Amino acid sequence: MSSLEEWIRSRQIEEVECLVPDMSGVARGKILPSEKFLKGATEDGLRLPEAVFVQSVTGDYLTISEVADPANSDVWLRPDGATIRPVPWYDEPTAQVICDAFYPDGKPVDIAPRDVLRRVMALYEKKGWTPVVAPELEFYLVKINTDPDYPLEPPIGRSGRQESGRQAFGIDAANEFDPLMEDVYDFCEAQEIDIDTLAHEAGAAQFEINFNHGDPMALADQVFLFKRTVRQAALRHDVYATFMAKPHQNEPGSAMHIHQSVIDRSSGRNLFATRAGKDSKLFHHHVGGLQRYLSAAMPLLAPNVNSYRRLMPYSDAPINVHWGHDNRTVGLRVPHSDGANRRIENRVAGVDANPYLAIAASLACGWLGMTERIEPSSQVEGNAYRYAFSLPRHLTDALSRLNHARPLKDVLGDRFVAALNEVKMLEYNAYQKVISSWERENLLLNV
Repeated sequence: MSSLEEWIRSRQIEEVECLVPDMSGVARGKILPSEKFLKGATEDGLRLPEAVFVQSVTGDYLTISEVADPANSDVWLRPDGATIRPVPWYDEPTAQVICDAFYPDGKPVDIAPRDVLRRVMALYEKKGWTPVVAPELEFYLVKINTDPDYPLEPPIGRSGRQESGRQAFGIDAANEFDPLMEDVYDFCEAQEIDIDTLAHEAGAAQFEINFNHGDPMALADQVFLFKRTVRQAALRHDVYATFMAKPHQNEPGSAMHIHQSVIDRSSGRNLFATRAGKDSKLFHHHVGGLQRYLSAAMPLLAPNVNSYRRLMPYSDAPINVHWGHDNRTVGLRVPHSDGANRRIENRVAGVDANPYLAIAASLACGWLGMTERIEPSSQVEGNAYRYAFSLPRHLTDALSRLNHARPLKDVLGDRFVAALNEVKMLEYNAYQKVISSWERENLLLNV
């Protein structure tokens, strides 16, 4: 706590935002004057209702939850000092810190996304393994849209025109939004968010940011803060940044590709490669676990009704969990690398996923493969879209597969899976009440 206090006082911080990621990855929490924050952090005075963790993306939650305390009692927030950062888009000195949640008896809140990832990482630790991840995030910039019934449009760039056509890796197309992206890089530098490469993706005003590899919790924290950062930077330039999986009808969706490998903690050696640089047995088992369990993990990788619109053939998104070397049509790609950098790229997750849960799910599937010694299928050569669509096609199908995957539920925790079901069914039932423009267009006068 002394380091937190020193950090806040040395920067003359006036307010502190205490953040907790909810089930959807939305930042919930409280904003306090710095003195009140410091007092509350030392006296367990930072509290939130447990129902925050069963809140839907719309902000709703069941009146009586079957998982969270029906009395909607408080849980204690404890700041993780390693996550404190300035909030660079405010004029007055403001800090943000990510908090973990605990019950009054001191046990961690097991339905909190950050705790789910921590438990999965602990399974690796018990084996003497250290997982390493590197996320890649795709997102769109769009014109300000205040009418949700109106389709989204690309924003106006520096040329004064909207982007048209496909400009994948286009330098001039990316430069259209240089002032906005410069703010993104400046904000990330101020927050020590370790982003690497920026590239224009295939969609109109679609971009991809790569993160440098590292500790899964640290990277999940960075992705959580990065999404907020990009949205804030975009608003300064009168556009929206969206992390929807499929915001445009005729454009590619946006993914969160997760590169993952496993290091031997004692030797520091990459366990995915032999000393000769070939794929190891543990690597094959990790891939086998991803193949067997990713479909059941889809509610964590594709958590929204919109998520499944992205998973279409020939749309820069996978439809199955085949694997192959340097093949972008498969769900599981092995990039060209030497043995020290051998990794698997999970291309299934959407960018709309909660980063803590998506990384936890992906690592959990790989861990199950390694401990159950699951053999993968043969690698795919060429076009993987010629094979069957094996991923869930909609949210309820995904939830059903998760609920029947006993080994995965054991890893994630039964209470967490029950909470996830509660939130996702609440959202799905709300979605079912909405009549779409497609239905009015094609059914109103024809059926």
